Amino acid sequence: MNKIVYVEDDQDVGKLIAAYLSKHDFEVVVEPRGDTAQAVIAHEKPDLVLLDIMLPGKDGMTLCRDLRPTYPGPIVLLTSLDSDMNHILSLEMGANDYILKTTPPAVLLARLRLHLRQHSQQPAREESPMLLTRNALHFGLLCIDPVNRQVTLGAEDIPLSTSDFDLLWELATHAGQIMDREALLKTLRGVSYDGMDRSIDVAISRLRRKLYDNALDPFRIKTVRNKGYLFAPNAWETAQQ
Repeated sequence: MNKIVYVEDDQDVGKLIAAYLSKHDFEVVVEPRGDTAQAVIAHEKPDLVLLDIMLPGKDGMTLCRDLRPTYPGPIVLLTSLDSDMNHILSLEMGANDYILKTTPPAVLLARLRLHLRQHSQQPAREESPMLLTRNALHFGLLCIDPVNRQVTLGAEDIPLSTSDFDLLWELATHAGQIMDREALLKTLRGVSYDGMDRSIDVAISRLRRKLYDNALDPFRIKTVRNKGYLFAPNAWETAQQ
């Protein structure tokens, strides 16, 4: 049975969704406040976190951002705010999905199960003998350590989520090669690119920001128009630009 912490201040909505998920073999802990949710999540150690956006104490976007460096599981925003900007921002903050509360319960259930399946596949990749026997990768001042899953740029530790580290590792181990969205999605999430999924683009944008790449003219993780992304192996001689 999978455990979910659902952060929702509307008591009726929280009970309704918790009851539905409980009927489908989920244990659901409902937490009504954003400013106390992080402690509850640390204590409960859920398999997935479900967040409303409009919360007392701390909004769901900020909570997602604060959780992501230390919480490895899927984070899903469940909200009534139908906004492209909020959708994009939630992915930038590290969310795995953005689902409207008007979504049919069966679809919500299917998407939560999908994220749990995808996440359950990650430890096998992380613990594989091939990965553990590899040495850290060094590109100028950038060091990527796959055993401890740590990234440093010069003297600075760069905190990355599990998915962001996996993406950086995939790019760096193919340094100098163009990686298309199809290959990245298939390798990292086990799904095919449908022409609409922008999660890789958002994750690339997030990596660039954390690694001090130029947002307007990226030179460390380059965009190759109509082809994909290229990790530049010789662009890491300085810590920041």
